[in-house]
Amino acid sequence: MTKEIIQKVLSEIPESLTGIDRQQMIGEKMCNLTLEERSALRKTIENAMTKMKENDASDIDLGGYGCKGLIWYRVHGAKKPDESFGKFTPLETDVLCQNLLTQSQMEFLYENRNLDFSYQIEMDGKMLRYRADMYFDLDHLALNCRYIPHMIRPFKDLQLHPNVVKALSLQTDKQGLTLITGITGSGKSSTLDSIIDANNKTIDAHIIIIASPIETVHTSHRCIVRHREVGRDTRSFKLGAIQALRQDPDIIVIGEMRDPDTIITALEITDSGHKVFSTLHTASAVESIDRIIAECPPEEQERVRMRLADTLKCVMSQKLVPTVDGKRVMAKEVMLMTPSIKAAIKNNNTSEIYQMINEGSDKGLVTLEQDLLRLVNERRITPHDAEDFANNKKRMRELLGIE
Repeated sequence: MTKEIIQKVLSEIPESLTGIDRQQMIGEKMCNLTLEERSALRKTIENAMTKMKENDASDIDLGGYGCKGLIWYRVHGAKKPDESFGKFTPLETDVLCQNLLTQSQMEFLYENRNLDFSYQIEMDGKMLRYRADMYFDLDHLALNCRYIPHMIRPFKDLQLHPNVVKALSLQTDKQGLTLITGITGSGKSSTLDSIIDANNKTIDAHIIIIASPIETVHTSHRCIVRHREVGRDTRSFKLGAIQALRQDPDIIVIGEMRDPDTIITALEITDSGHKVFSTLHTASAVESIDRIIAECPPEEQERVRMRLADTLKCVMSQKLVPTVDGKRVMAKEVMLMTPSIKAAIKNNNTSEIYQMINEGSDKGLVTLEQDLLRLVNERRITPHDAEDFANNKKRMRELLGIE
């Protein structure tokens, strides 16, 4: 049935068409399908998506030449193909991918060659949510979907020092910028959701989440929680953050600080007396500070440096490390703002900050290497993986007693 519907679309596409022209015509022909036919096509991918929970998979990939016609899953960090769904040609997956989109999403994809969007499936009375990214790969379409667990990780499972808990709570700290950082797939969104959920359940306030796309949808408990998806509810992170100032927020969550405009806007709204959370693709606290400053225009860097020193409250950098039982565990570096770290940022001496974190364990500061050592001592990870995932490998070897 699925193959027949796909061939119905492809039979109307001239073989001479290639690239974006072919994709646009596929999109046009999709509009001629009945609702039943489009629903049948969606079921093919939705069945693969729902299997993610059964497989304990975090991601699914399909489309383009790279997947070799198969659907792939990432399970505990490893990508592997699943042959149970059969094989599809790149043109067939072009049809399956475009069928997931609305007309406006198709137009955005054609123009930008990439589309971030959220997708949800109703199953047994519950909504399964996914963060999706569709993109061009040698003129064909590829799709990655990440499953967003329905259950939010309990805040206590983050195992944070009481000083860090105070810094993250609106109840004890009404303003300041907190960054959750790490590479793609390191669990930043899950950690941020835990922090949002903890505030949502402990204080009466207003939380505005600006993300691209919206992943977890938080139920309002003691807080009003608003969700604004970039491209659907607001045009950009910057505009969403500026607009939030007129919406009486207590906490503003900016999904990602990905460009100078968003960075400067985040610092400005924090400076106006709000509590702001955001994420950054960096591996350590020091790298996060340097990246924020370097991303801004040279003429703005000194002003950004001073503002960052005054507004930054906490940086938590994390990695997911393989455990001895084949799963993954979070290792984290935590930097709380202290007078000495604030002075180091203002004086452009960020190279001194690592040692300050290293010596601040009594206050709740911890380097990634110290936390990896804790996991080794708890026999949750191997010394080899601790060294492999460390930012400062020389320091890690010293802590492990390896020559």
